[in-house]
Amino acid sequence: MWRWCRWLTRTNDGSTVEPEYFLERPDAGVLEIGGARVDAEKCTNKEIRQLRLQTAMVFQNYNLFRNKTALQNVTESLIVVKKMPKKQAEELGMELLRTVGLEDKRDNYPATLSGGQQQRVSIARALALRPHAILLDEPTSSLDPELVTEVLQTIKKLAESDTTMIIVTHEMDFARDVSDQVIFMADGNIVEQGPPSEVLENPQKDRTKQFLRTFHANRKR
Repeated sequence: MWRWCRWLTRTNDGSTVEPEYFLERPDAGVLEIGGARVDAEKCTNKEIRQLRLQTAMVFQNYNLFRNKTALQNVTESLIVVKKMPKKQAEELGMELLRTVGLEDKRDNYPATLSGGQQQRVSIARALALRPHAILLDEPTSSLDPELVTEVLQTIKKLAESDTTMIIVTHEMDFARDVSDQVIFMADGNIVEQGPPSEVLENPQKDRTKQFLRTFHANRKR
């Protein structure tokens, strides 16, 4: 079953998926992803590594290897981490580039790709390891407006596969259309969570209502 979770955060709130990947150390709490369970207060480096093996990260600014082609960016983790034979890795890499609509860009370096294309390569790279969950931190925030749609369409297309995604986003319509669950955060705290039809259409918390009023008012300008 495809499961989506969106974190809607107040602008500059600083809430991201980084604690889920332990790029930042949470103060407390337990994370369970796939077969990995980590207690933030007493976890070992081995347990953190096991958690990371269950997940993949798509960053705001792509974080592609600048000296590698689109295909090489996708296959690097397969060859280095998974020890997959190069030919097999390239076959899978091409399959994933086709999935994100970039088969014809296999030999292009990041500098020759648009921001939207680079982010789609980043998504293909995340898919390569077949993670239990993909974590996306504002995947469209650094894109020009005309490039946002192509990335959102790519993510939406992936909704047909059996993958879990946790996405921090301010793309409200997108969150409403494709999410199973929405979490609204403000000042580093979870304010409200539930199905998008409840949180976005019939919020119960005053802070959520205030956020949505501001969002809709700014949209009309």
